[in-house]
Amino acid sequence: MSAVASSPDPFPSPARSEHLAQSPAVWRDGRWWLVAMSGSVAVADPVFTGQLNRFAAAMAAADRAVAGRLVLQDQPPARPGGRRR
Repeated sequence: MSAVASSPDPFPSPARSEHLAQSPAVWRDGRWWLVAMSGSVAVADPVFTGQLNRFAAAMAAADRAVAGRLVLQDQPPARPGGRRR
């Protein structure tokens, strides 16, 4: 599963919710929630939500970097002199 989203925005669209990496943190309805089998609780601590926001942004950037590397791997190798075939 992706971090939170593969778009430049680290948060998923309002129409869906997705776990942050493999954590119990979920971005839903414009806020972070901690979700367990016994129920959910909204995250109210601004320091914790800030950390979740930074982690989500870092994970989204990492997902984009990996996707970019995969695209580069699919391109033909460069010729000597720096031009591609």
